[in-house]
Amino acid sequence: MHLYKKSQAHVLERDGESRKLALSIGWDELINRDDLRSCLESEWEEAHPLERSVAENGADLLAPIGSQEVWAAGVTYYSSRLARMEESQDAGGGDFYSRVYQAERPEIFMKATPARVVGPNAPFRIRKDSEWDVPEPELTLFATSSGKIVGYTIGNDVSSRSIEGENPLYLPQAKTFDECACLGPGLYVPEEPLGPDTGVGLTIARDGEEVFSGSTSLEQMKRSPEELVGFLFRETSFRQGVFLMTGTGIVPGNDFTLKGGDEVSIRIDSIGVLTNTVR
Repeated sequence: MHLYKKSQAHVLERDGESRKLALSIGWDELINRDDLRSCLESEWEEAHPLERSVAENGADLLAPIGSQEVWAAGVTYYSSRLARMEESQDAGGGDFYSRVYQAERPEIFMKATPARVVGPNAPFRIRKDSEWDVPEPELTLFATSSGKIVGYTIGNDVSSRSIEGENPLYLPQAKTFDECACLGPGLYVPEEPLGPDTGVGLTIARDGEEVFSGSTSLEQMKRSPEELVGFLFRETSFRQGVFLMTGTGIVPGNDFTLKGGDEVSIRIDSIGVLTNTVR
């Protein structure tokens, strides 16, 4: 089942059919429940059928977030480890990324507050003081306040590689700024967790032409979603739940940087496609 947040309603989609939920509760109360899947199945019967699907009528889609914070994990794929080591080599930080890839404790950091998140088809920013910027397509988990993973969405962890590469201590500046995170198109709430064969794809178009494409799968992740959430919740509580980006396995080459007007599309099997344009 797919749950979408729209400006005037919450929409549930199953087997190609879309229905408007009759619930009058807010987004936080709706999604922050350990029994989210069974709750949505019950509400499906009372929901109002819609003539057009979300794909046909998605102009007013919002990011599937309420008051939750967005956190992120880093260096969870081998390709990401190599890229981070290379970009930080001159600053003497390359060894840090190799060590965290092998360590028991993962790299986890605060990515964005809700005000810094943009939804489907909305523009995102790259830093004006950065010379090398990339999208990072990431499976994003939604965990309830109890730490249970009940849904998935697509995340774009927009990053400045030049700033992070200058000094690893600049990570917060490379990662967190206005409109630095994209989430959407909705919340995928399955009966069973996503499998390791789940594919992730990234395409970037410039002036109507494809300038980059890449793909990977969750099988390439070194750490499991449950492991990452477990570390996040060790000494941190989230009253309304939390979104956690799980790292990227697709890294454009060193000769690539985002430019204004670029269209970034991220696809994850079963979840959908998230498309945004650089402001």
